[in-house]
Amino acid sequence: MNLIKRLGLLALLLPGIAWADLDVVATTSSTGALVREIGGAQVTLTILAPPDRDTHYLQARPSMIRALRDADLVTALGADLEVGWLPVAIEQAANPAILPGRSGYFEAATQVDLLDVGGPADRALGDVHPAGNPHINMDPVRMAEVARALAERLATLDGAHAADYRARAEAFAQRVDERVATWRQQLASPPGAVSFHKDVTYLLDRFGVPFWGTIEPVPGVSPTASHLRALINELQGQGQAGVVLSTTYQPEQAPASVAETLGWRQVRLPLEPPLDADGDGYLAHMQRWVDALAPGG
Repeated sequence: MNLIKRLGLLALLLPGIAWADLDVVATTSSTGALVREIGGAQVTLTILAPPDRDTHYLQARPSMIRALRDADLVTALGADLEVGWLPVAIEQAANPAILPGRSGYFEAATQVDLLDVGGPADRALGDVHPAGNPHINMDPVRMAEVARALAERLATLDGAHAADYRARAEAFAQRVDERVATWRQQLASPPGAVSFHKDVTYLLDRFGVPFWGTIEPVPGVSPTASHLRALINELQGQGQAGVVLSTTYQPEQAPASVAETLGWRQVRLPLEPPLDADGDGYLAHMQRWVDALAPGG
């Protein structure tokens, strides 16, 4: 008896077992949280990028290729965030179902309006993203929009559970609306912020937090001493206290030096939620950032 027949017989003998229908691969734990939330028991999930790594600079690995080879769907943040490794991994996986343009390929960034669209495409200017800023995972409102779009894609691939996917997406969107209303009150009078990289821009923009620049002189390029001196002089001219933001995989010395010189608070948090996060785990992750930005945080 072949494996398929054995599985079919087992399903008949054990009808109470919930069988996963779709094999989904997510590039990041933020897109993985949406897959886990919307897909429920109908999906088996693999996440490619650890949350403590910079997704810009990963390399295609055999484990990624193996995961992609049998995937029904791959979900990426997109806007060229994974351009250095995901296309290579997909090509080597030789799975035509997940090629860009097919129903098995889903980019979160194409489902929403992006910030910073239309910048230069010259990589000599740093880690630039002319399609727009890819870090939409830092905006819960956009992520709720992505969740709805993801539900529709899952429904296309698995029509038998379409209503379940859509209901979960709407429930998540409602929880986002409730939390955002609370967060707007919490951030009613926020301090201004400077970040290491433009990876928290969506969060600052959503809640009207003044953004005063980046520690990097250009994206992906480490700051020099002269750049830091110029930045500190500029920030001192703001005439008010602020907060220095960085993620746990970015160098700590420069943000710490800027914060100490200015007498500002320093915030250092993961950019991505934990690997096992679902929708509530993602919102708990965002709560940590909101708490850190809030006055007296």
